[in-house]
Amino acid sequence: MAQQRVKRSHGTGPRQRLTARDWADAALAAMGEGGLAAVAVEPLAARLGTTKGSFYWHFANRDALIEAALRRWEEVATEAVISETEAEPDPERRLRALLLRVTDASAAASLEMSLLATATDPRVAAALARVTDRRIGYVAALFAELGFTETEARRRALLAYSAHLGHTQLGHAVPQALPTGAARSRYLDTVLDTLLRRG
Repeated sequence: MAQQRVKRSHGTGPRQRLTARDWADAALAAMGEGGLAAVAVEPLAARLGTTKGSFYWHFANRDALIEAALRRWEEVATEAVISETEAEPDPERRLRALLLRVTDASAAASLEMSLLATATDPRVAAALARVTDRRIGYVAALFAELGFTETEARRRALLAYSAHLGHTQLGHAVPQALPTGAARSRYLDTVLDTLLRRG
């Protein structure tokens, strides 16, 4: 590993040292803006106000950074969301809160759209597979808590996740197609009522 550099702020003294997480977050931001092709060491170093030496302190190469960034995306966009959702003890309220949260976040989900668009890359494909399985599995567990059979819980979780992806895609491609205000609340209620309907 090369020696890490300390960032400096235009003569205002030393800044906090960059971490591997800082680089991963910067790589994720770049992916959201321009896909995998936007993950390049020199532009990221400029964005972070440091040199390539800092990068090589943490990563052997660009591929290692991409892998770290994808793991960071899994952590922030899936595991952290699930952990926060778990604070609600009631499974139906948990499902409603999760639906509301991911719907709110979908407008800013350019990174997710970028990753879906580059799903042919083996690294991205593997991360998407892990995230999809984890998300659907978690939602299926909520439906199972609500009394659905394992097969039915999985089916409804897949439907919920498909609705989420469709909503996210519309939010980026045709945002005017999505309801706002009171109509949005009614829309979300309808989605949840449909997912919970029995018989």
